[in-house]
Amino acid sequence: MSGLPRDGQLIVIDTNPLYIDYLKATISDSRFVPVLGSAADVEDIVRAHGHDHADYVLSGLPFSTLPDGVGPAIAAATHRVLRPGGAFLVYQFSAKARDFMARHFTHIDAGFEPLNVLPCKLFWGWKD
Repeated sequence: MSGLPRDGQLIVIDTNPLYIDYLKATISDSRFVPVLGSAADVEDIVRAHGHDHADYVLSGLPFSTLPDGVGPAIAAATHRVLRPGGAFLVYQFSAKARDFMARHFTHIDAGFEPLNVLPCKLFWGWKD
């Protein structure tokens, strides 16, 4: 986490308690905060850790396979919690996440990483 400022904080949210326990046991940097929870609750989680907003949100969630309504809820909550000029960064194997993002982000950059196994689509939704 060498690129994270001294006063920065990296909040990681996951629904798998074994993964959260592993992160807690292996990463000792005080700026790193693993949270057991849902990305749909990102606003509450960010605020519970003393922040009004997030600068960036990174997601590898499989938007194309989430239950109905969950993907749009996550995209909406993420847009609300971002500061102006912040970004929602998504890496996916399908373009479904972009569809959810487009409802909230007017500026979306796209990229592609062919060396990833499987090749991966990248989207950056910028908050105005």
